[in-house]
Amino acid sequence: MGGDDVELSMRQEKILEIVKANGPITGENIAEQLNLTRATLRPDLAILTMAGFLDARPRVGYFFTGKTGTELLTEKIKKYKIHEHLSIPIVVNEEMSVYDAISTMFLEDVGTLFVVDVHSCLTGVLSRKDLLRASIGNQDLHSLSVHIIMTRMPNIAVCRKDDLLIDAAKQLITKQIDGLPVVKDTEQGLEVIGRITKTTITKVFVELITDEHI
Repeated sequence: MGGDDVELSMRQEKILEIVKANGPITGENIAEQLNLTRATLRPDLAILTMAGFLDARPRVGYFFTGKTGTELLTEKIKKYKIHEHLSIPIVVNEEMSVYDAISTMFLEDVGTLFVVDVHSCLTGVLSRKDLLRASIGNQDLHSLSVHIIMTRMPNIAVCRKDDLLIDAAKQLITKQIDGLPVVKDTEQGLEVIGRITKTTITKVFVELITDEHI
């Protein structure tokens, strides 16, 4: 196993070596080679099978899938869907003042605000840069509405709950943005139902490696 593979116990490494050399091989035969009982090996065989290193066929035995830990990790990531990881969107009304939008962004500690109409449908996006640009001028931020300075549809990248998380991550990188609105199609337009951010992607990455929920 290479240094970039998922970390396995010494016994699990030995099981893989035996299956690689002798597969397909029964659990009883693996246990005999290790001088252990079948019951003792059962948890290790279950882990290696669930993780995708081994495959098992009834009345045939275990065989090595040929996949490394890195390949299995990659396959897992590619299956993640948006709806499994989206967070609550921070939305503001089109008529909100730039001053209030800056306050909202600060209080909510987010990098992107989604602007919606009376139907909760997306009409624009406000980034830190948009608000900073507006505040640098001599304009009255209390009387300036966000719809004047926001990025408007259709120039907004969006994603939907059944999209792949990896595709959302690619959009964040290629478009150099902090967050994406998760939307659903309605008769009135695109209703905002969530958000995916760079922080979302970072959390998923850390949880995947540490196997802990953050």
